[in-house]
Amino acid sequence: MSRTAATRERLFTAAIELIAERGFATTTVDQIAERAGVAKGTVYYNFGSKAALFSALLEYGIERFAQTLREAAEGREPMAALEAVVGAELRFIGEHESFARLLIAEAWRSRGDWRYAAQLIRERAIGVIGDVLRAAVADGRLRPDLDVDMAASAVFGMVLTVALDWRTLQPDRDAGEVHATLMDLLRGRLVT
Repeated sequence: MSRTAATRERLFTAAIELIAERGFATTTVDQIAERAGVAKGTVYYNFGSKAALFSALLEYGIERFAQTLREAAEGREPMAALEAVVGAELRFIGEHESFARLLIAEAWRSRGDWRYAAQLIRERAIGVIGDVLRAAVADGRLRPDLDVDMAASAVFGMVLTVALDWRTLQPDRDAGEVHATLMDLLRGRLVT
């Protein structure tokens, strides 16, 4: 990793943590620089403004998230890919809880460029789930009239919400149990 890439990584990490803790509006460039261990000018040199840093941060985080989901699905039959993607989303949120909180708290806020953030999430992360569901429909594993786009959003949102509940309210719970419950829901195994 180049020096510039390492600096940007530190800035992203600091910004994610601070914005998740305090919110975008109350987080300052000084705080981000201090947490990252760099001079304030380094933030402006790399991004130009706090708003530009936030936009880059969303793109960076969402792309990392999507890449994790793509790698989980790669080379698997559709239903195994769905199970792997659900597990990958749980793990990603467990490992990057601050970023998930940032998505919930800031990316969907009523002011700012929330539509851009929502579009990135839909195209990149939810898009991976949509591709897996489309493959399952084509393979005859899911019903042919499934609204794949809506179902992909529902799966993404369900896993995101459950993962945050798990990490916040039930952190001692086994990740495998959480994953199994999510898969039972997706397979319609709620009724005995």
